[in-house]
Amino acid sequence: MVGKSTPDGPIVLQKIDRDTAIIDVVGLSPVIPHKWSEKALRMMRESQSGVKTRAKKDAKDPQAEAEGSTYYLPDGRPGIPATAFKAAMVGAIRLFDGLTMVVAKSALFVEGDALDEQGNDLVAISGPRILREDTPRNATGVADLRYRYAYGNNDEPWRATLKVTYLPRVIDQQSILLLLDAAGNGGVGDWRPSAPKSATGTFGRFEVVGL
Repeated sequence: MVGKSTPDGPIVLQKIDRDTAIIDVVGLSPVIPHKWSEKALRMMRESQSGVKTRAKKDAKDPQAEAEGSTYYLPDGRPGIPATAFKAAMVGAIRLFDGLTMVVAKSALFVEGDALDEQGNDLVAISGPRILREDTPRNATGVADLRYRYAYGNNDEPWRATLKVTYLPRVIDQQSILLLLDAAGNGGVGDWRPSAPKSATGTFGRFEVVGL
């Protein structure tokens, strides 16, 4: 028992129960997962460790670059970090009254299906994929070519099954469904509507199945 003395006696805390909802979502627009490639991480490590290298740029290998930027579960399925879906749910709190983002951060969690080699907790996704060639601008404003996989299309959208653990004393299951459905407006992955620096994002949107 944890508490403090009051005129009416000690404060008695009760164990906070947790419930889990298994929820299917389906894409409304293709999703573009984007993992930092080992090459990009190596360059950042060298830069931040004071190692100055000016290695000759390798020729672009679109397939290899797309593979390097894809999250894979140990069984080979592609995935998206579970934290991306939680972030989308917390962000969607702005669309509702009665719950704050601060409370939501510790009142709900999205559990992944498995950890990858880097310890990322991943939610498996399914759907047809295509290789995209995009032209984002780097930090200096120069356009660059980027190659990534996008999953899902109009005929066969991407899908995922989420395991959401929540505190029923704070939010009930129906509200979890509604919050996750609203989170689909902000989306997950690259070029999503809620991306901080994008005013044109439309990718990674989703909705709850059967709601």
